[in-house]
Amino acid sequence: MESSNPVLSRLDDTARVERQVLGAAAARAMTVDDVVVRTIGLLLLTGATGAIAWTFLTEDWAGVAAIGSALAGLVLALVISIRRITNPVVIGVYAILQGVLLGVASRGFEAIYPGIVVQAVVGTFGVFAGMAVLYGLRVLRATPRFTRMVVGALIGVVVLSLVNFAVYLIAGRQALEIYSTTSKVGWLPYVFALVCITVGALTFILDFDLVERGARAGLPTRYAWYCAFGLLVGLIFLYWQILRLISYIRR
Repeated sequence: MESSNPVLSRLDDTARVERQVLGAAAARAMTVDDVVVRTIGLLLLTGATGAIAWTFLTEDWAGVAAIGSALAGLVLALVISIRRITNPVVIGVYAILQGVLLGVASRGFEAIYPGIVVQAVVGTFGVFAGMAVLYGLRVLRATPRFTRMVVGALIGVVVLSLVNFAVYLIAGRQALEIYSTTSKVGWLPYVFALVCITVGALTFILDFDLVERGARAGLPTRYAWYCAFGLLVGLIFLYWQILRLISYIRR
């Protein structure tokens, strides 16, 4: 069973290979608590960097910093995902880059819609906590059918988002997602934002399941950083979607 999150999609195979090559006693096995601690650490690093960027980056440098950190973060995320990098320094750099982007962008939203950042943060962690409870109670389980549905929905969301962005760059039209913070919003962006939030929330069920199975399979402890990175990616995605939806509502 594979996660919809590409960062976590091959942990099962990695666990088997690591155990075969290194042996059972070669490295301490990862635990769920290891992933939790590292995820919290990355979130704190991202938040601290965002606060610094929000406070100290001037308007002259904000745009350059946001674009640069967005591009560098995208490249680094792809490298970490493809090569399955577990180095905490590299993953920490990704968190810092995302913090800069989040800090600058969030400041822009907050200037237009006071209080929106707190609302988005509370909403993000509320959804995450809710999915963790549902997973812990086994109300939602990562069955093969559930996994196929969520993966298919995620692929659809990503493809539609890319098409929408391409149309915006070429023709200047905004349909599924509204990139301006002040443009009027029709009913379609509301629906698409709700779909993105729903899909983003459901992917956590698959990720929780895969992290749990990775720990059960004896994945070496350094992969806790890799798992924490994957969860950070999911949380950032969810934050953006909730921030966008709230901005629609408050226009």
